[in-house]
Amino acid sequence: MINTIIDYIVWSPNPAVFPAIERIRWYSLLFALGFILSQQIILYIFKKEGHDERLVDKLTIYMVLATIIGARLGHVLFYEPEKYLSNPIEILKVWEGGLASHGAAFAILFSLWLYVRNTPTQRYLWVVDRIVIVVAMTGALIRLGNLMNSEIGGKETGSDYGIVYARDTEEILMTLNAPVEDVSAYKPSDRDQEDNGDGRVPVNFDLEIAKGSYSEADLRRTIEADVKYVLTKFRSSTKYMAESQDSPLDYSLTDEGDHYLVTVKTFGLSKHPTQIYESISYFIIFLVLFGLWRKHKENLPDGLLLGIFLVSVFGMRFVWEFFKENQVDFEEELTLNMGQSLSIPLVIAGVVLIFRALKKGNPSKS
Repeated sequence: MINTIIDYIVWSPNPAVFPAIERIRWYSLLFALGFILSQQIILYIFKKEGHDERLVDKLTIYMVLATIIGARLGHVLFYEPEKYLSNPIEILKVWEGGLASHGAAFAILFSLWLYVRNTPTQRYLWVVDRIVIVVAMTGALIRLGNLMNSEIGGKETGSDYGIVYARDTEEILMTLNAPVEDVSAYKPSDRDQEDNGDGRVPVNFDLEIAKGSYSEADLRRTIEADVKYVLTKFRSSTKYMAESQDSPLDYSLTDEGDHYLVTVKTFGLSKHPTQIYESISYFIIFLVLFGLWRKHKENLPDGLLLGIFLVSVFGMRFVWEFFKENQVDFEEELTLNMGQSLSIPLVIAGVVLIFRALKKGNPSKS
């Protein structure tokens, strides 16, 4: 075995905050938390700069609608236009996933323009400069929500370091032609000798199966056929698992009295935790932007924070896309994936805004 400083983990959290209430999910909770915290930070900013605090509620409505609608339409238009435009009612099913940060960025900029048109006491770039501070923080929380959903994962690391996403495989194993009561994936402590340091790492699945009318012999036949099929034929399993197609299934079956315990010994693919990379990046950007505002709020040129935000957030997004799996099939044929292509003009716009802001200076002192 090749020893590494940082080892892999088997990742399979329940995306629901409370298992008995499937509709309350970590992603939704973190998304909402982002808006709640954002509203309080913007309220603090308005108060410190002498602006009408009552405008924050109005601004929050614009932001919430722009983020949800823009992110959804961004995914529809940039990633899966044929699927959604052929069946437009599917666009409304936001709870099924499919949000694009680039779409949210364009929608937020447009909605803030509409907000300022109805709020003549505030300048457009002044407002946007303050909003991007909290957008970076909200982006960090949303990426943690993606992590809890086991989605938008990374490419294989080729080493022991990384995450094995096991949730999809667990959910499929729950549907076997046997009365499966529970499935849990974990990193085994007794299979270190099987770890070769090449990114194909040991993973065990424990299946608790009610006895019912199944004999042990019948159950073994079902396990050997169905579990092997799930691990080697289902795309959502082969994306994260590395079960050999040629060798027989490695498993043990134990009679636990009121149920059987089946332990399946297989292998997973260690992948980059890109959600964590992005979340940390966005949180650092939030701290930098907030720190700049606190120290220089009276002297900040309009558009400077927006420019820094665009360059840093979408610059990091461009980098992290090299470590991510492509989200849709057509990206496999592209030199740069859709996320990278959409990031380039935003980074360029950010550079232009920074130079423009530094050249013009603070308009309030002109």
